[in-house]
Amino acid sequence: MLNLVRRHRSLRLVGLLGPGVFWLLLFFNVPLLIVLFISLVERGRAGGIRLPPVYTLKNYADVFDPLYLGILGHSLRIGLIVTGLCLLLGYPLAYFVAQRSPRWRDALLLLVMIPFWTNFLVRTYALRLVLGADGLINAALLGLGLIQQPLDLLFNEFAVIVGLVYGYLPFAILPMYTSIEKFDYSLLEAAADLGANPVLAFWRVMLPMTLPGLVAAVVLTLVPVVGAFITPDIMGGGKVEMIGTLINRQFGVARDWPFGSAISLVLMALVLLGVVIYFRSGSEQDRRAL
Repeated sequence: MLNLVRRHRSLRLVGLLGPGVFWLLLFFNVPLLIVLFISLVERGRAGGIRLPPVYTLKNYADVFDPLYLGILGHSLRIGLIVTGLCLLLGYPLAYFVAQRSPRWRDALLLLVMIPFWTNFLVRTYALRLVLGADGLINAALLGLGLIQQPLDLLFNEFAVIVGLVYGYLPFAILPMYTSIEKFDYSLLEAAADLGANPVLAFWRVMLPMTLPGLVAAVVLTLVPVVGAFITPDIMGGGKVEMIGTLINRQFGVARDWPFGSAISLVLMALVLLGVVIYFRSGSEQDRRAL
C-alpha cells in the first residue's frame, strides 16, 4: 500500500513538472546545444558552417583577442554604470511607492509596469526622437535661449546609457520594491532610540535587510544590459560597440556563425560565473555573521 502511495505521488510530481521540464529541454537546452555545436566547427566559405563539419577550437581562441576583450570590457563598464544608475534611481522610487497607501501604491506600480505594455523597439525609437537634434530636449533648450545650437545627445555612449537606463529601470524597481515593502519600519525607530541618525540607521539596518532585492535588481539589470544590442545599435548609431552588437554582426553581416556562437557562450559563462561567485560570497558572509 505504501508503495502504491509513493508511486502515485511520483506520477503526480512527473505530471506537474513534466510540461515545464519538456519546455526547458526543447526551447532552451536543445538550442544551446546547437549553438555549442556551431561554435566548435569551421565557418563555411559563403558563411554559416562548413559541411561536412570540421571541428576546431580556433573560434574560442579568437574570442580572447585583445580587440574583442576590449569590447567585452567596454560592455561590462557600461553595464555597471547602467546598473548603478538603475539602483540609485530605483531604490528611492521603490521606497516612495512602498510608503504609499494601498490605493496609491497599486496606481504607482501600474505606472512602473506600463512600459512593459509597449514594444521595446518602439520605446527606444521614441527616446531617440526625444534626444535628437530636433527633439524635445534640444527644442526646449533652444526655445529658452539656454543654448545656441543643438546639443550632441544622440549617437554616442551617453545616449546608449540613457537608453539602457530607460529600458531596464523597471526591472530594478520591482524587486527592490518587493524587499522594501516587507521591511519592518519599527526597526528604524529602534535604531533611532539607540542613538543612530537616519543615515546610519539606513546603512546599518534597512539596507542590509533589503539587500536581497538589490541583488535581484543587479542580476535582472546587469545580465541583459551587458548583452544588449538593440539599444546600442539604435541609440549609438553604430558608433558604440558592445558585445551584443558584435554578436549580432557576426550572425548578420559577417555570417561568421561559429565565431558568433563562441562569443555568445563565453559571455554566458562569464556572466554565470560572476553570478555564482556573487551569491556564494553572500552566503559565506551570512554564515560568518551567524
